[in-house]
Amino acid sequence: MKVSVFGGSQPKEGSAAYTEAMELGKLLAQRGHIVLTGGYIGTMEAVSRGAAEAGGHVIGVTCEDIEHWRAIGPNAWVKEEWRRKTLMDRLMGLIEGCDAALALPGGPGTLTEISLMWNLMIIGSLHRRPLILIGDGWQTVFDQVFTSLGNYSPDGQRALLQFAPDVKSAVEKLDNK
Repeated sequence: MKVSVFGGSQPKEGSAAYTEAMELGKLLAQRGHIVLTGGYIGTMEAVSRGAAEAGGHVIGVTCEDIEHWRAIGPNAWVKEEWRRKTLMDRLMGLIEGCDAALALPGGPGTLTEISLMWNLMIIGSLHRRPLILIGDGWQTVFDQVFTSLGNYSPDGQRALLQFAPDVKSAVEKLDNK
């Protein structure tokens, strides 16, 4: 499968978040999955590195918008680059190009990726596929959404999101899809 991994750009090498992301990349590659990331730094770099070091294929979906905003290029572990012009094109490349998606902790960009993919599946524009959110943070965020705005997210829509406490549990969920 092609598995997109969403996550923040903040984690640095040596941090727990970076190590966890590397482990996720490694686990996916060991199972023969192709890994798609946003192709840059932080979580994207760590997942790419873990997958590449385990012998996996890494696709980085990059775009001009981000590179104009921040002087950066694809990380060293990207084996294949899917170059896009705009951030929206990049988001759609990550979402439409995968058979499943996993989301590590992150900020507004990661939340956008999750929300866009989820909404596209809700309205049927995107074929339903696993969307697994990793870590207590996402569980807390969406529990709050469901509690506070419950009528706006019926059970059928909620069921499109899966939650896993850690990367190993997320990969096990993916294995059992």
